[in-house]
Amino acid sequence: MEAKIEIELTARAIDLCRELPAEFAAVAGARVEFAGNVRGEENGRAIAALEYEAYSPMAEREMRRILEDILQRHDCLFVRVTHRTGIVPVGEAAVHVVALARHRAAALALVPEFMNRLKQDVPIWKRRALSEADLKMI
Repeated sequence: MEAKIEIELTARAIDLCRELPAEFAAVAGARVEFAGNVRGEENGRAIAALEYEAYSPMAEREMRRILEDILQRHDCLFVRVTHRTGIVPVGEAAVHVVALARHRAAALALVPEFMNRLKQDVPIWKRRALSEADLKMI
């Protein structure tokens, strides 16, 4: 079975409890998730939010290419990547990755490898850190 890949760039808050495709319920023995949340400090200073910018068509294409490459080594059934764009407040997820596999080793290996390559190769930029005062002006 070829892995199913879902990729979404969105300005809306990420639903960390979004349902997974029912077709994998009986075959996936492992579910590995990663949520990258915005912390309250950036480079040693307090912040209220981060702003992300992306060239969506290229970012989605590159994420798919990376996942297809990783899936050749790690036999996962399903991968969903959701990445925020725009302003992401402290405490909210900027990125969420879910991997389903028959066995835990594949899913456990896929997620960190993908995150490393996402940060390195995908045209999504952390544009700026925003203070409370910055947010009030927006």
